[in-house]
Amino acid sequence: MSNVMRQKMANSIRFLAADMVQRASSGHPGAPMGLADVAVVLSEHLNHNPKNPHWLNRDRLVFSGGHATGLIYSLYYLWGYGLEISDLKNFRQLDSKTPGHPEYGHTEGIEITTGPLGQGIANAVGFSMASKFVGAQVNSETALLIDHKVYCLCGDGDLEEGISYEASSLAGHNKLDNLILIYDSNRITIEGSTDLSISENIRGRFESQGWDVLECDGHDFDEIDVCLTTAKANKKPTIIIANTLIAKCAGKLEGSHHAHGAPLGTEIIAEAKTACGFDATKSFHVDEDVLTRFRCAVEEGDFLEREWIHRQKTLPLMEQNEALKALQNPDFSQINYPTFDKADATRNTNGKIMNAIAKGLPSFLGGSADLAPSNKTSLNDMGVYPKGRNIYFGIREHAMASIVNAMALYGPLMPFSATFFVFSDYLKPAARIAALAGIQQFFIWTHDSIGVGEDGPTHQPIEHLSQFRALPNFYVWRPADGAENVIAWKVALNMSKSPSAFVCSRQNLALLPHAVIGDASRGGYLLARDENATLTLMASGSEVELALKVKEALNAKGTQVDVVSVPCYDLFIEQDKAYIGSIIKPQNKKIAIEAARGLEWYKLADEVIAMESFGASAPAEKLFEKFGFTVESILEKI
Repeated sequence: MSNVMRQKMANSIRFLAADMVQRASSGHPGAPMGLADVAVVLSEHLNHNPKNPHWLNRDRLVFSGGHATGLIYSLYYLWGYGLEISDLKNFRQLDSKTPGHPEYGHTEGIEITTGPLGQGIANAVGFSMASKFVGAQVNSETALLIDHKVYCLCGDGDLEEGISYEASSLAGHNKLDNLILIYDSNRITIEGSTDLSISENIRGRFESQGWDVLECDGHDFDEIDVCLTTAKANKKPTIIIANTLIAKCAGKLEGSHHAHGAPLGTEIIAEAKTACGFDATKSFHVDEDVLTRFRCAVEEGDFLEREWIHRQKTLPLMEQNEALKALQNPDFSQINYPTFDKADATRNTNGKIMNAIAKGLPSFLGGSADLAPSNKTSLNDMGVYPKGRNIYFGIREHAMASIVNAMALYGPLMPFSATFFVFSDYLKPAARIAALAGIQQFFIWTHDSIGVGEDGPTHQPIEHLSQFRALPNFYVWRPADGAENVIAWKVALNMSKSPSAFVCSRQNLALLPHAVIGDASRGGYLLARDENATLTLMASGSEVELALKVKEALNAKGTQVDVVSVPCYDLFIEQDKAYIGSIIKPQNKKIAIEAARGLEWYKLADEVIAMESFGASAPAEKLFEKFGFTVESILEKI
């Protein structure tokens, strides 16, 4: 393609983005205008099918700088993903297909929700890691079913975030040769020049992490093309440093931080269009020759997918096709869940359940942030990634959870991540995105309370249950024994549009009696009942056993008591009033017991016996005594 045509295509992107932001009076014109030249050349390399955005072997494109939606939506309109000019005009408006940051499942073609800077880099690593695992299961020596690339566009802000270090380090360690990171190096952040805050040698940083580093003028089409061609052939992950000008072609605002997050103004846009040979009186306009060039992606992508389908039918891949089908169609009936007949820590029961799931589902894989022996998340005899199912993430919690988010969206995988519950703080942004985007990631969080013991308050989660229970579309399971734990997994595996967390104990918990009314699959159930009960005790996890002992003591004093186990508070409060009323008598005095902050329990309880401070360093039994989680202390408070 001639560079004259490329320039016209790039300028069309620039002015679509500028018009979108101007009409909305909100948005970020600078990055889209600076990246337009890169986007045009990338369009020539990208293998994708607008007719089927879910084709498994498509190249993945992640926009880590999610604020550059003027670029993103312009491309998806031009490529033919179903967006119309009317959608671009409705940019950032209520119920539009073009929200302020890209949202998975909301706009066709968006691979993953981005916006919090840096996460997209980890997401791209996740897509690449997923492709390497699936490829190891389904590729043969003579034919490849999975051989696509993963591209990620990022900026200065993304590389300043700590998660980018974590993710890039893991990518280099795993030699993810299909990963191509395009760094929009415009040396501008909201506050001004990057000289104010960073003087790092980006080339040296990535080379030390095992990446190949290429560099180009981000406005020279031929240089960009050479870099992309080289990167596609590399045997290690590649970063392309594209030196660009923010708000390229925007007159006096070109290169200025003032162009980052505000409309350019009608006068500047008109002057820019005129300078580039465009009609300044027209907005949201794309010439037919430009649209035709971009829309070639529709037929080219359809051909690529049809060729891939034909490839699947070749004889050498018959066995690999069966492996792919097994990944894509998990059969939950193949899971032989364990049973439990003695007291045990729920981290142990959870580990046994996970191993049973792994044996039944070839798509189940994951790892811990260097805590698998403590989390009990090792998948026995399942091998090491990429051929096996055990992933070694190292001590990289934030990157781990963001990587697993992308692995879950890749297609045929059901992945988990794991750490201590207190360290969920390090991955909270990724957990939030999982909930927002409806990603079925399984979070394994052990050492769930002051029961951690001697490690002390730095390792004892206090506010964490409340924090995650407050997160919409996020289901926190805190099982009180192995049986509840099994039910939790059965429910979570069927929640394809929600993440689930399994918050498990370090200490042994007793086996519970059978339910009286309801069951754990509805989040809460009546565990023990007295005919004339006037008091209801509610708890989750380790405090359920305590509540049962308190009931025995109160019964001995003549008080009738119901005990309710609530392994999943989030799910329980979603139940209808009739069910909740059958579990918790409205007329009863209602008390919740939890060795955490427990503020959310006031939705159900009249009183909450909970932690009022941080924990301390001592054996677990001493801590439960000190902070009032004994039968005697609970009786006194009641």
